[in-house]
Amino acid sequence: MKALVIGGTGPSGPFTVNGLLQRGYEVTILHGGQHEVEFMQPVEHIHTDPHFEETLAPALAGRSFDLVLATYGRMRIIAELLKGKTGRFIGVGGSSVYAAHSDPRWGPLGQPMQVPEGGPRRDDPNEPKFNHLMWVTEETVMRAHREGHYNATYFRYPLLYGPHSPANPEWSVVRRILDGRKQVIVPANGLLKRRGYAQNVAHALLLAVDKPEASSGQFYNIRDEAQYTHRQYIDFIARHLQHQWDVVEVAPALAQRVYKGGAATLRDGTIEFDIGKIKTQLGYRDVVSPAQALAASVDWLVANRPERDGEIERQLGDPFAYPAEDELIAACRRGHAAAEAVAFPDMQLGHMYRHPKKPGETWAPPSR
Repeated sequence: MKALVIGGTGPSGPFTVNGLLQRGYEVTILHGGQHEVEFMQPVEHIHTDPHFEETLAPALAGRSFDLVLATYGRMRIIAELLKGKTGRFIGVGGSSVYAAHSDPRWGPLGQPMQVPEGGPRRDDPNEPKFNHLMWVTEETVMRAHREGHYNATYFRYPLLYGPHSPANPEWSVVRRILDGRKQVIVPANGLLKRRGYAQNVAHALLLAVDKPEASSGQFYNIRDEAQYTHRQYIDFIARHLQHQWDVVEVAPALAQRVYKGGAATLRDGTIEFDIGKIKTQLGYRDVVSPAQALAASVDWLVANRPERDGEIERQLGDPFAYPAEDELIAACRRGHAAAEAVAFPDMQLGHMYRHPKKPGETWAPPSR
């Protein structure tokens, strides 16, 4: 059996490719050639740009595969070019296809905390172009599925972390520890964007490989089963690297000025995935716990430190502007002190249920 992996050298790629090799596939990877990784055994490489028909079509001419896993490139072009070249297509996109938080189709309460696969999407051409093209891409894949060109499954990826991750979210924390920072800003204890460890996400893709009938024509959200606050990640990383510092909570809008990738919060437009569908239909469970995954990601970063002011830090949008951070912390602490000085009437909280001391006694506030 022949498999083509488009991508394959990113964070989830080695786990995916090795999983296919263990299943007996003869694997070819197609990627731009900017990054190379080691697999458990040699595989064929096709180096070309997977974003354009004029580069992809010649590279795929005369080739056919039993399975295609497309994790990178311009998916709507890939989906069209693979018609007649494979019987099984598994594609990967992101969450920006879901409708905006304010979209009335979510209902009177707005977008729920956990969004299921059937939630409203950016199907209006008047939506921002990038978001609407994600909808076009999903429709292109599933139209080919309905027309019988191949059996398709489509995954919506979270923020990936682990070795080789672009914009690795841990670097914003790890570099500050390596630089000896004694205080760090947290966005009001806010949640990060939904996260998935590379090996867990690859496991999800391989479940679809193993269960083509159950996953046929399906969309799946995927992320780690358990999600944690940004404060919990920071505290874990500091303990793991045996570092002590003061964690200072500030308003999310201010934290976004400090570092974008590491300070994402539950704000308008942020999506959290409901992954009940993949757990029920395909039996997904994390193969690596969040603590093990985070430790592995941190250790890899310490051993493979990104270039200062280089590609990873530009992707993160983190200026590591320590003097400005210190000034912001001082200003927030002054504001906090002023806010705490505002006087309020003293009123004792009363439990909503009766706690009678004798039969028939009515509700009363707690006695001092």
